[in-house]
Amino acid sequence: MKNVVLPHNDALIDSHFYKTKSKWGRLRRKINSKIVENTLNNSWRFKLYKSYWHYITHKNDTAVKSGEIQKQQYLAQAPNYGAGIGHQLANWNTGLYFADYFNLNYAYYPFSTKKWDSFFGFGEGEIHALSLYRNKAIRKVKLPWFNPDKPDEVKLIQDIISSYKEPNTLFELELDQGYTRQCDTTKLISDKFFKAKSRNNDQLIYNPDHFNIAVHIRRGDIVIEENTANANLEMRWLNNDYYVSILNQVLDTLKTDKKIDVYVFSQGEESDFPEFRQYENLHFCLDMGPVESVLHMIHADLLISSKSSFSYKPTLISRGTKVVPGNFWHSYPDDASYILADDNGDFDSNKLLNGLKLNLKT
Repeated sequence: MKNVVLPHNDALIDSHFYKTKSKWGRLRRKINSKIVENTLNNSWRFKLYKSYWHYITHKNDTAVKSGEIQKQQYLAQAPNYGAGIGHQLANWNTGLYFADYFNLNYAYYPFSTKKWDSFFGFGEGEIHALSLYRNKAIRKVKLPWFNPDKPDEVKLIQDIISSYKEPNTLFELELDQGYTRQCDTTKLISDKFFKAKSRNNDQLIYNPDHFNIAVHIRRGDIVIEENTANANLEMRWLNNDYYVSILNQVLDTLKTDKKIDVYVFSQGEESDFPEFRQYENLHFCLDMGPVESVLHMIHADLLISSKSSFSYKPTLISRGTKVVPGNFWHSYPDDASYILADDNGDFDSNKLLNGLKLNLKT
């Protein structure tokens, strides 16, 4: 599909951010999320949307949508601006994936801050949803939330889209529309990142002559205090021993004449990670900003990721080797550069060797 790129209007984006971050914007988001959450398991939830009733009243139309009309129809997914950047990246990726799946032009919504927008560069060369949204000639259609793992629901969404024959239509996915796999767009998002204009401004603390290992340890929001029970947070927790086990196996397997540096990206104090003191050339990056942390995870020669969207997307963008938690809610590409570890930090060292051969230069 050939996309028509609309002008990027900073004033429009500033206005959008103000409204979505305002007290009223947060309240609307919260109410909408509660309605969606409380109706997820009810088949009648589709009846809450005008687009469903449009499909019901037009499903017997004999007109066939032409390719030319489809090229003038768009699909967008607005990020949840009340969530972290990992969550917003999943929202963005969901819109990108389903635009292609439903054979529509993708329309880009910006992230919560201009810094993230500029850093990723994912909006470069894309149609901007905000320009479409403010265009009175464009029809806006909200699609129902659907379960992407249920073919009948996906088919219903396709039928709803197909019931709109006219051009100049913007379809919007429901807030936090699910797309569990998340990895089907890997090459596209990696290419977009490395071609972005902001790559000219990247500054790394890595020594390019060394083999640089990045370890992301999720803490912060999942530091579980004594006597606190939260199953949703506990499923995201991996002990320091998990990362140490992986790191030891990596170092035992790694065959290189290069000096090896280990960088730990997390939150807290160095005293929270005493198990890592055994390693030479260790660098704690506990005060590094989120943008800079993501940048370094992406550019590492080898990345050990956590059960977190914050390091999951860097694994998809990275061109290095990745050791990742196999027991995770998103999927990974069928690619030799991804090595899946179990919850004890064990993995197939032969697969690691194969993955390293793709990226290791001695």
